Amino acid sequence: MPDPEAGSATQWRNIEAATGLVLEDFSASLRAAGLERHGEMVAWLKTHLGLTHGNANLVALRVREAWAGGAPDASALLEAQYAGAKAALRPVYDRVTDIALHVGPDVRMVIQKTGVSFRRTRQFALVQALSAKRVTLGLNLDATPDDPRVTAVSGMCSHLVELHDPASVDDAVAGWIRMAYERAG
Repeated sequence: MPDPEAGSATQWRNIEAATGLVLEDFSASLRAAGLERHGEMVAWLKTHLGLTHGNANLVALRVREAWAGGAPDASALLEAQYAGAKAALRPVYDRVTDIALHVGPDVRMVIQKTGVSFRRTRQFALVQALSAKRVTLGLNLDATPDDPRVTAVSGMCSHLVELHDPASVDDAVAGWIRMAYERAG
């Protein structure tokens, strides 16, 4: 099963080997250029060092993490997602997570800054609290279920479901999560 952390580590080793630079070198160059914003760093790394977008993005992320004192803790990222006005949505997240973690023995949960991804060999579900009024559940399904709550979209997920309270995470939602899990195998 692909492991995003292992893939990132391999990518980083390849960047260091190709450029001959280490984190401290990238950091010093970006500081000397007076750059702090992520997008500016990526553009500079692409232009001045000839990095691909993906490699420049990873370098910028690593440098910014180093400047902030290290990568954020996963539990702190999750707490930030459901803080303040979004705190009332945490039970919705908890219900979806309970279902997603129990659909099979090989489920991995990856907590990121803006959402939580559930993966098997690839992502099958993504939970995000994009507003204080709803949790968005992204799913990767073969077909659109016959339910007005499900919207077909393009991007990292094929379908979206808006969830407003724990009761909206019903048997149908659990079934869609299971279908997405099975498709990701």
